Amino acid sequence: PVRAPAAPPSCCPPSSEFPADWSLKTRLLFTSRRPFAWAEHLKAQEEAQGVAQHCRAAAPDLPPGAQDARTCAELRCALQQSLVYWLHPWLPWLPLFPRAGAAAASSVAGRARPWAQDEAVQQALLSEWSVSFTSLYNLLRARLCPYFYVCACQFTVLFRAAGLAGSDVVTAVISPTTRGLREAMRSEGIEFSLPWVEESRIRKQKNSEVNVEAEGVHSPEVDNSTEEAEEPAPSDDDDDEESFSWLEEMGVQDKVKKPDTISIKIRKEKNEVQVDHRPESVAVVKGTNTFTLLNFLINCKSLVAAAGPQAGLPPTLLSPVAFRGATMQTLKARSINAKAWAHLSYEDVFSLEVVGPVLPHSLHLLTELLRCAQQGAFSAVLYTHEPTAVLNTRLHEASAAAGKEAVCRDLSNCGLHPKTLHQLSQASPLGKSSIRFLEMKDYAYTWKS
Repeated sequence: PVRAPAAPPSCCPPSSEFPADWSLKTRLLFTSRRPFAWAEHLKAQEEAQGVAQHCRAAAPDLPPGAQDARTCAELRCALQQSLVYWLHPWLPWLPLFPRAGAAAASSVAGRARPWAQDEAVQQALLSEWSVSFTSLYNLLRARLCPYFYVCACQFTVLFRAAGLAGSDVVTAVISPTTRGLREAMRSEGIEFSLPWVEESRIRKQKNSEVNVEAEGVHSPEVDNSTEEAEEPAPSDDDDDEESFSWLEEMGVQDKVKKPDTISIKIRKEKNEVQVDHRPESVAVVKGTNTFTLLNFLINCKSLVAAAGPQAGLPPTLLSPVAFRGATMQTLKARSINAKAWAHLSYEDVFSLEVVGPVLPHSLHLLTELLRCAQQGAFSAVLYTHEPTAVLNTRLHEASAAAGKEAVCRDLSNCGLHPKTLHQLSQASPLGKSSIRFLEMKDYAYTWKS
């Protein structure tokens, strides 16, 4: 017997739905006072039916409330359906998620890597990866794939179809980024925004204006100096060189140490450099710029690590639907029975553990299953892959309600359950956080981020 950890307090009023969470989860732990025996030992026919339903994008027909979930074949088939995902590349002996962070390095280290010293094998892997990446993007633009992830060793990119997350255009969210990556994207003509940097700049500007008004002074010179201090100029190298021309006229230019061009650039872009590798460095790309981003990533040499345990290995592609070169995989699910200390005695606690790269649609579909099977009463601890928590950043884009409905209708064949599609079409209010704890009581959700 073990003492169950206390559930975190809820930070939201009960609701019939929880917000969309675009972060990737590495593990889910559902607990309930009702057993999860219905989720154990699926029959061969049920497993096959669940795979077929997934491949045909058939919405599971769930009963409103199963009295005995163990005898409900629809629930068991839907469970199998909710666990399916697709990825590329697939190397059976090598974990390909997560890729970023220490966990990825430790899981890959020591494994056989026949491509590490063979350039021909590396080129073959990268060529096939490019084909799969392009296939996914084409499915996305055709609204036959709702979203997918590109998980590299240094950053993660989330591509979303038009109509999701409150946007009426295709979007891509990249996190984290560095100044070098952003400069490379700019040089390729990719337009992007840094939502958190821009929001911080606007907030500081408003605060400075409020302070000036409070002092009874409002000067254009003050406002200009504030903007220049917070937003570095793109490039003023010529001005800096001219500012030292008077030294040459006096003949003492060799005796005075001048700051080099690199130092000047770093000083001017200090605010931008400070957010490197942090959640605030998240970049958002929209519309046709996402196609330019696709080509940029395919040709980006730094996308594949040149050294270390992931050397020569293309990024991992994760998708809820099939694509060219993809391999079907399933999340690992197992039920656990234990006793927990509660109300001065030990009580039976039943758990369902789901392990693997849990995509947003899988999380939502699993909760829909448990709503039915556990009769509207369960809780869940969600383990987030931390680098992806900031993918919940709002896009700050408002579209007409009628336009949103039309775009969502176009996504009807993208492979998502209608309820899941409705949830993911809404703008997420989570920002830089993600859902850590989820609870349902009397068919109403509360959650904590």
